Parts: sequence; C-alpha cells; structure tokens
Amino acid sequence: MSNRPPIAVLGGGAYGTALGTMAASNGSPVVMYARDSATVASINDNHRNDAHLPDIQLDPLLTASDDPESALKHGKFILCVVPAQALSTALQELKEHIPETTPLIICAKGIERSTGLLMSEVAHHILPNHQLGILSGPSFATDVARGLPTAVTVASRDKALADSIALALSGATFRCYSTDDMTGVEIGGALKNVLAIAAGAAIGRGYGASAQAALVTRGFVELRRIGQALGAKVETIMGLSGLGDLILTCSTPQSRNYSYGLALGKGDDLTGRPLAEGVATASIAVELAARHDIDAPIISAVSKILDGKITVDEAMEALLSRPLKNED
Repeated sequence: MSNRPPIAVLGGGAYGTALGTMAASNGSPVVMYARDSATVASINDNHRNDAHLPDIQLDPLLTASDDPESALKHGKFILCVVPAQALSTALQELKEHIPETTPLIICAKGIERSTGLLMSEVAHHILPNHQLGILSGPSFATDVARGLPTAVTVASRDKALADSIALALSGATFRCYSTDDMTGVEIGGALKNVLAIAAGAAIGRGYGASAQAALVTRGFVELRRIGQALGAKVETIMGLSGLGDLILTCSTPQSRNYSYGLALGKGDDLTGRPLAEGVATASIAVELAARHDIDAPIISAVSKILDGKITVDEAMEALLSRPLKNED
C-alpha cells in the first residue's frame, strides 16, 4: 500500500494530464477535473487523453471527473493547471468547490494581461484564505508523461508547504526542489516565454545560432533585473524556474513560444496557432520594466514586433545599433 497522498488536478489539458499520470505512477491516487466529457470518458475507459497527449498510456491510478465538487475535494492538495489568461475565470467559476483547507498549487506560467498580476496574486484575490504555491521549471508535458527525467521548483511563502508538496510529487524520474521565493519562480516562468519568441524569431529569420545565443543571454539579463526589482532572489532566477526554463523554452520547436517566434521570423500565417503565453505577457513585461526604470530592449522589441510596430529585421537592426557598453 502506497503512503502517497491523494491529489486533485484542475484542468484536463496536456500538462495537467502529464502531472496527473506522473503522480499516479508514484503511487498517488489522482482525480482530474475536466469539463470535456469526452476527455473524462477517454481517461477513465481507455487510460488515454488523445486530444492532448496522443499515443501516451496513462497510469490507471489517474481517473477523471466532470463534477468539480467530487474531483476537487479528493486531494490533499490541488494542482491548478489552466492557462494563465484563463486562471481568473476558472477560479471564479470553481471557488465554491475548492475547500478552504486544501492548498492550491498553480502550474500556469504568465502574467495576467488585463491586470498585470502574477498568477499567485490572481488566485489570492479570489481565494484569499487559501494556502498557495507555484510549480514551475523546465518541463514539457510529453517528457513528464513519458517518465523522462525532469526537475522543477515548487514555491510557497510557507516553506513547510513547499517542502511537503515537493516530497509528495518527487519520484524516480521527477524531482522537485523547494523555495519560499514565489516571486522569483513566477517571474522566471513568465518572462522566459517572451524571450523564447525572440529566440525563435531569430532562427526563423535566418540569423543563426550565434544571434540566438546572444538574444537569450542578454534577454536573461533583462529577466534577472526585472525579477530582482520585484524582490526575487538571484539564486531563484539562476535556478530551474529561471535560467533552466529559459534554456529549455528557447531551444526547441517543442516549445509553443519558440515555435511561435519561429513562424513569426519565417513570415508564416499565425492564425490558429496553439496558445503561446509569451504573446500575452510581452506588453505587460514592458510595463513592468518601465515601472522599475529597467532597460529591457529585447523584451520591448518582442512586444513591438507582436503589435506590428516593427519588423523582425528592424528589431535586430535597432538592437545591434545600440550604444556600446560594458557587459553586466
């Protein structure tokens, strides 16, 4: 008999399913709340989620329900895995079904476009009496679901909670580090998406790997400065949820943000492309930098490109013609 705690998952997409089957494979009974009845039936009857993770067999300890009350009261904690821009709506709709004594661990990476709030701030406004945490780091859903080696960070201002969640989720192939620096974990996860668009655009436009490396490196400086201005710890920014996630997201078309940038650089039609969170985050990131008097030319360039104010070529020309300075 496993001594792993029961876990609830809010969200029936790829990453929620991946975390659910990973936790189930470690021995935790997992119930996932999903609105789509076909997804629920597929998981319960066939142990598959063909809509979001095709060709991956899910652990039988992962079950699904379209009844939020029964699903969300199941877990010792809830992994909240909905897109950043949908988090507020989802929590408003479901707050009466989320027990006040059950910690909510947010797995979305982004900044709310309409308010500029981090995900934990969005959740706190709606669920002011709940314990909150953040799970973030370099992890693709397919890698997690297949049981490939992965390491992430779990953060909560209650360090004991972060430690307990990290212990509950860690297993043979999934390792969690813990911290009380929620701001550092959140800002790293949000801003790396914007920089991944820049990295993808550079490759898509044919600028080469050297330009890509320069953009990622100097972009990381912007991320670090903004993070520190918001109170993040340097070691968090340099860790899995900052530098680690940046490296992963900026290096492969498996990343939606990198893939979006790649298409942008190639001049492809962007209509109907999968959600790229960096698109929503870019303009808010520019506002954050300006608010703290931080020079962020790469983040600013991405925002202007997405708004159609400049082309990729014009952005690169502007970046290369900036005054020379010492590297810091």
